[in-house]
Amino acid sequence: MKKEDEIMKEINRNLYFDNAATSWPKPEPVYGAAEIFMRQMGGNPGRTGSTRTLEAERLVYRARAALARLFGAPDPARVVFALNATDALNMAIKGIIEPGDHVLFTAMEHNSVLRPLGGLKRAGLISATMIPCSGEGVPDLDFLEKSFQPRTRLLVINHASNVCGTIAPIDEMIAVAHRHGAYVLVDAAQSAGVIPIDVQASQIDLLAFTGHKGLLGPAGTGGLYVRPGLDLKPWREGGTGSFSELDLQPESMPERLEAGTLNGPGLAGLLEGVKFIEEVGLQQLRKHEMELYAYMRKKLSSIPGIKLYGPEAPSRCTAVLSMVMEGIDCGELGYILESAYGILCRTGLHCAPLAHRALGTFPEGTVRLSPGYFTRKEDIDYLSGALEEIAALKS
Repeated sequence: MKKEDEIMKEINRNLYFDNAATSWPKPEPVYGAAEIFMRQMGGNPGRTGSTRTLEAERLVYRARAALARLFGAPDPARVVFALNATDALNMAIKGIIEPGDHVLFTAMEHNSVLRPLGGLKRAGLISATMIPCSGEGVPDLDFLEKSFQPRTRLLVINHASNVCGTIAPIDEMIAVAHRHGAYVLVDAAQSAGVIPIDVQASQIDLLAFTGHKGLLGPAGTGGLYVRPGLDLKPWREGGTGSFSELDLQPESMPERLEAGTLNGPGLAGLLEGVKFIEEVGLQQLRKHEMELYAYMRKKLSSIPGIKLYGPEAPSRCTAVLSMVMEGIDCGELGYILESAYGILCRTGLHCAPLAHRALGTFPEGTVRLSPGYFTRKEDIDYLSGALEEIAALKS
């Protein structure tokens, strides 16, 4: 077996272009906070009144409040913690849908939306309509306007594509949905911590997010914002540490949607990730990633045989760029990039088959490159050089 220092040298030698899957590396305080929680705190939030438990409970509240502040939420209690964005999306969809309802969703949705909706459709509980998207991943707003039915209850919008980074015009889409009396669920898995979100200004009803991507926190964290006045059926039921005399889930938030022990170490790390975003400034983080995207797109567009997907203007997308190289399977290209050059990326359909159909890359998929805050321009130079060498060998 390899020794720990050898493994770390191997990891550090790799260049990481897979931040759309999970951000890496994390800010150093994220690691430290998770360890401190496990080693020094260890309490179960909301259970008993011991000093450690109260300390853990205060930490969870600080994380909740920090996220409410970041998203412009009016009340931290409306931010409910979940396992990840997939869990939060299930919580939202299955908490608001009633038998016979109609749901609208875009072609850019992730399987975290497509599969819950697909299961409900196959069970005969709902009907659903897909809003087509352009070859750049932009939803067809005219089609959307014409797609509402008397029982349309929910519109689901992928805020930023995990395939090509395209940012959806959520304000316009939300206005249309509300005019037709439908609720809106925004999937912010790729946008939370990456682009500004104000749930009140945008009148977002439900916002699902994950903690381990743009929010720079650990895996196993995420949550759902539920606007005041909107009540969801519980996705899970069980212990909350409060109202223990009841045999039903409490009515109060966030306990109504939070059952079981929370991921204390993960939330400790997530709090530090959000604090890092606040300290650096979300606008500064966004500016840096747009610069990286523009630089990467310019470098790669000059390589013969490479085709890029998604918006050219950095202002219209996140730092996610999909590409294919003529004459080579995307899986093979990803393998060569890692094995020969130490470049880590993501290949295939990215759990978003309809998005690839919209882009014209189904069923082969693409190579997805997603730099992050800690990516350097020299890393992109190295990536570009590697792709140039591979393209020359394949020509």
